[in-house]
Amino acid sequence: VQLQASGGGLVQTGGSLRLSCVVSGRTFNIYDMGWFRRAPGKEREFVAAITWSNGNSYYAHSVKGRFTISRDIGKNTVYLQMNSLKPEDTAVYYCAAAGHSHDYDYWGQGTLVTVSS
Repeated sequence: VQLQASGGGLVQTGGSLRLSCVVSGRTFNIYDMGWFRRAPGKEREFVAAITWSNGNSYYAHSVKGRFTISRDIGKNTVYLQMNSLKPEDTAVYYCAAAGHSHDYDYWGQGTLVTVSS
C-alpha cells in the first residue's frame, strides 16, 4: 500500500484547507484510514480516522467540529477538510492506513500545514 498526501500550505487563522491522500496498491487490505500530525517539538498525535467500508468517522477532541474526514472509494482517496484553523493546528500532517489489525502500518510522506496568527 502506498499513500500520497497533498494539500498543505500557509493559511491565516480562521481559514480552511483540504488535505487529500491517494491510496494505491493492495487497497483491499485497508480497514481504516487516518490522519495524524506532528507539531514542531511535539509528539505525533491522532487527528481523525474513517472506516473505509462504512465511512464511520472519529476525531480528536481538539479538532472535533472543525475538521471533517471523508473518503471517495472510487478514487481511493481520503480527505481532511480543515475549517476554522488555529495557529496550534500548525504541523506536518500524515495520512496512514490500517488493515484488519487496526495498526497503522502504512504511512504517507506528510504535508505541511502552517497557520499564521
